[in-house]
Amino acid sequence: MRKTLRAEKLFTGTEWLYSQEILIEDDLVRAINPSAEQPFVSEEAETFMVPAFVDFQVYGAAQKLFAVYPTADTLRTMNEVFSKEGTCLFQPTLATNTPTVFKQGIDAVRDYWQQGGIGVAGLHLEGPWIHPAKRGAHIESLIHAPTAEDVKALLAYGKDVIKTITLAPEVCSDEVLALLLSSGVLLSAGHSNATYTQAIEAFDKGIPTATHLFNAMSPLHHREPGLVGAAFQHPKAMASIIPDGHHVDFAAISIAKNQMGERLFAITDAVTETTEGAYRHHRVGDKYECNGTLSGSAISMYDAFFNLVDKAGIELEEALRMCSLYPARLLGVSHLYGKIAPGSAAQFVVLNKQLQMVDVIA
Repeated sequence: MRKTLRAEKLFTGTEWLYSQEILIEDDLVRAINPSAEQPFVSEEAETFMVPAFVDFQVYGAAQKLFAVYPTADTLRTMNEVFSKEGTCLFQPTLATNTPTVFKQGIDAVRDYWQQGGIGVAGLHLEGPWIHPAKRGAHIESLIHAPTAEDVKALLAYGKDVIKTITLAPEVCSDEVLALLLSSGVLLSAGHSNATYTQAIEAFDKGIPTATHLFNAMSPLHHREPGLVGAAFQHPKAMASIIPDGHHVDFAAISIAKNQMGERLFAITDAVTETTEGAYRHHRVGDKYECNGTLSGSAISMYDAFFNLVDKAGIELEEALRMCSLYPARLLGVSHLYGKIAPGSAAQFVVLNKQLQMVDVIA
């Protein structure tokens, strides 16, 4: 199916274009050309088009927490909710849990894909191979250091489904890290009490990113810079951050952005209300708590983008990249997502001058 969209103004992910026609075929952008019908529109256009968002870490939506309802139907619900909020690709995430729940999550993603489901990049497992001192809302009794046998069994069952694992590198042996790194699964350092030296070594070994910067990790201290300092300092380390104003102060986001540049990207870490399962998330104002502990955000990726600009003072273009192009790069799908270019997915968000979302095109 072929169709043409006209855009007064669009952000490709790298530059602004004006009065363009976007040729779409089979849900992909085939060409972008100056419009023959529209007169030139200046920077004062009433609306503009940007790439749809990418969420690297999210737990559920519409009172369907994936850990409680690990089914293809839940993933379908999540995709329906997120696509209306401008998110075209996401990683459903499971926090520290039992092997049974992890297997159910793997089965659900596999079933969803087999049914033709879209929008799911793969499964993100946050735990259980984390440090108990930095567990946050994670269940301490289920936290443990992995053995090589644990890793082999999980990777075998989750082959081609598990995309990302958040772990504390200091609780993993060299053998375990080597197994994981050779598997092709993305590793993220998080819920970790690593020293600065341990964290730098982990990044040197090939761990490419850190999970929700500042939260549940060894902090930046002038005598021990910790995982935060290592993420700041290592030239290749990326890190996600939750721009909801509760997990991280907006001034801290601005400081981190100045240190890390395009290595910093946004996630929602969003949960949903639930009274079942191991994690009973309760909404408290505009955040969620579990047993009195901050346990997840209540924002969408659009909210993340808006907060980065409005509250953290990050430039519009860079905030857009933090919510689309940079996570897409980490996931290895930046040829499809995070940009508007020939060959990219035809999924866009339309914003007005006030940065309000007025439409989602997918």
